[in-house]
Amino acid sequence: MNQYDEKYNQEEYYWGIKPSPMCLKVLELFPPDKYTRLLDIGCGEGRNAVFFARNGYQVTAFDLSKKGVEKTQKLAEKIGVSLKVFQVNINDYRLSENYDILFSSGTLHYVPSSQREEIFDNYKKHTSQNGIHVFSVFVKKPFIIKAPDSESNAHKWISGVINLLP
Repeated sequence: MNQYDEKYNQEEYYWGIKPSPMCLKVLELFPPDKYTRLLDIGCGEGRNAVFFARNGYQVTAFDLSKKGVEKTQKLAEKIGVSLKVFQVNINDYRLSENYDILFSSGTLHYVPSSQREEIFDNYKKHTSQNGIHVFSVFVKKPFIIKAPDSESNAHKWISGVINLLP
């Protein structure tokens, strides 16, 4: 059991079910007015993946946490939407299909700097022409203290710095 299985092993949703504000921006910038494939990288308990599916995107999502994947599926069923969700470690998984949108909120800090170039090259290779990447990542800021629940397996990103190399 990983740290997120422990956090997600409760009836309530650890992050809630309200989608990230970034989701509304995606909807605005890339509306699903045609068949639009979206990949949610590190979907957690599914709040963003289910939002996208509810709004007409063809959603595939993955997360490291088995409990998160289960809760994503449960939330999708409760809302009445269909999506594909599976469990995998972001550092071990490479895309083999193309997507119009790659979305990730608060997950990419689990990718070590030594793997970033290879993983992002894979993401670019499997992004449809005119597709977009919408990624948010926690960054180190000198004026913000470290979160009390920050994980020891997270790899820092530094604001304003190219973060592909160690």
